[in-house]
Amino acid sequence: MTNYCPILTQTLKKLHHLIVLTSLLIITHPIRAQIKTEVRWENGSPSLLIDGENHPPFAYMSYLGEEKYYREIAATGIHLYNFPAYLGEGGINTSSGIGAFRNAIWKGESQYDFSSIVTDFEKILGADPNAKIVIRLYLDPPRWWTLANPSAAAQLPDGSLYRQCFASDEWREKTKVALEDCLDWLLTSKYRNHLAGIHVASGFTEEWFYHPKQYQDQNPVRLQAFRDWLKKKYTTVHSLRIAWNKPTITFANAQLTNIDEAVDNVSWRNPAKDINYIDTYRFHTEVMADNIAYFCKVVKEKSEGNLLTGAFYGYHYFVTDPRRGHGALSKLLESPDLDYLSSPNVYNRVVGEDWPAMVAINSVHKHGKLWLAENDTRTSKTTLLKDQSQGIAPPGQYEGGVWLGPKSLKTSVALLWKNAARMLAYGYGGWWFDMWGGWFSDPEMLQVLEKTQTFYNKYSPQNPEKMASSVLLVVDEELSFWDKSYGRLTEKILSNRYPIAKTGSVYDLFLRSDLPEINAQSYQVIWLMGMLRLSPDEEAKIKMWQERGTTVLWTNDKGTSLYFPGKAGQLIPEKFQWSPSELREIWKKAGVHQYIATEDIFYVGRNWLSVHSVAGGDKSIQLPYYAQVIDPLTNKVMSDSTKLINVRMDSLSTVLFRVHPL
Repeated sequence: MTNYCPILTQTLKKLHHLIVLTSLLIITHPIRAQIKTEVRWENGSPSLLIDGENHPPFAYMSYLGEEKYYREIAATGIHLYNFPAYLGEGGINTSSGIGAFRNAIWKGESQYDFSSIVTDFEKILGADPNAKIVIRLYLDPPRWWTLANPSAAAQLPDGSLYRQCFASDEWREKTKVALEDCLDWLLTSKYRNHLAGIHVASGFTEEWFYHPKQYQDQNPVRLQAFRDWLKKKYTTVHSLRIAWNKPTITFANAQLTNIDEAVDNVSWRNPAKDINYIDTYRFHTEVMADNIAYFCKVVKEKSEGNLLTGAFYGYHYFVTDPRRGHGALSKLLESPDLDYLSSPNVYNRVVGEDWPAMVAINSVHKHGKLWLAENDTRTSKTTLLKDQSQGIAPPGQYEGGVWLGPKSLKTSVALLWKNAARMLAYGYGGWWFDMWGGWFSDPEMLQVLEKTQTFYNKYSPQNPEKMASSVLLVVDEELSFWDKSYGRLTEKILSNRYPIAKTGSVYDLFLRSDLPEINAQSYQVIWLMGMLRLSPDEEAKIKMWQERGTTVLWTNDKGTSLYFPGKAGQLIPEKFQWSPSELREIWKKAGVHQYIATEDIFYVGRNWLSVHSVAGGDKSIQLPYYAQVIDPLTNKVMSDSTKLINVRMDSLSTVLFRVHPL
């Protein structure tokens, strides 16, 4: 009998392979998603439409999804869900060593195991038959694939192979086939009526960061891709030599600069000597943006445009290490196949601070994309991963710091309301990320989720243009490329994201690349934050803005220059960081309306107004217009016409008002 075991095993493998292929090939007609999910712009904000009906852009996700929590979420009125799926078995955080949250799908050439997807669909649909689902599909390959395709893998200095080479066309093309096979199965499965989209994911923590080992990828295809990139950018060898200040450089001998060398000094790069570094980073980041656009196109083409597409990318406003690969947002926003982008809120997760998105949301909106925040907000019910799972959490990891929630339910509710208020006021959506399960499992916290849904559906815009910001903040997503310290100097400048939120006003945030098309006439203050050198056109804009009566701040590597109307610019050396009171004084001189006098977190926009306070107490909110003011929680009209809102706040609380300017 033992003589036949190898033959029997091989026969069963071939039979399994045949079954998988047959299940994929029996479809002879075009494959269509049964529902169409898309992003449209209405009343100045992006809207999520499912089969033509406006749908609140708020969802729920958990790595360890449980049916009892899905039932709680469905009861809040949320019917949009995310769950993860993985082509390979490797964990998402290769520094911490965290394990995989699901079994691998890609078992061999044209061999797949979709059981994890089936399990997640069944859990969600068992709790909510009306569910619409976006699958976060992680595209990093399994180990067997890396070993079988060394020419498409990252080739490390020690000679070992690691996952994929992100610059490899071979990796993209073969992963495309696997992605298409997964989509073929999904779009012909019994779950197709519930599939709303694919969130394409890859890299470190699913967020299109390079894994640290990939900083030193020595795969020859990466070098060749860089040389091809240089040819496209410079066209001639002469132009390349002038830019790099190297008389012997050619497209054939140009090398990628080592972007993983030790930090020997904390300083900015020299534009006369270091353009080779800048070009390496530009290539490094554009590879990631191109990959996202590539796989979004695959999803769009396979679903005939019916599936929503999105990804994590563009963290220029918080992640200051350029090696991560997030410096090409402006390029990615040009993709017609991308519907939305995402990031967590910044990780300064303390009470009384703003938690902005990691990106210039106004630029995302300008290019017609939806922004979805990942609200992985820790609460008093947050548990440790090691206590909720077996074999996933590495010993000693995910046990302290940012992984711990506040002790009180009251604070937890205040933080969730702060999340909700920011999304409502700034016109974006997001998902409540219940990472290990049960983080929001309390009536008061669930009410926040429910009311956020209700408010989106109930209240239509009324003269929201009167709440427009009078402060414009412009940032350069390439700032960190010039920072030899991998982001220390960059963070000094960008840390102004915190005090600016305590000025009693609000600001619009755009990428530098959008500056030529921004209508700046309505802004009273314009802050060029972290633009080290200005082009002649940008210098001319400062003069034009001054002539119009606008106050300009320009923060660069020397400090901050102030340009008041009718006055020459004055440099304040080494002035990189500002306090709320200092900014308030500049705002006051410039005529910027300050709604509140206290340094609380303040949001206003799209008919919503919110204050988040640590100390609480009596607050007087001065409006620059007469307005009807509604308490949305009770639907009580507080005033039909007023310029003043008086409210007594508890400590560690958030208040929200509906404001209709008259």
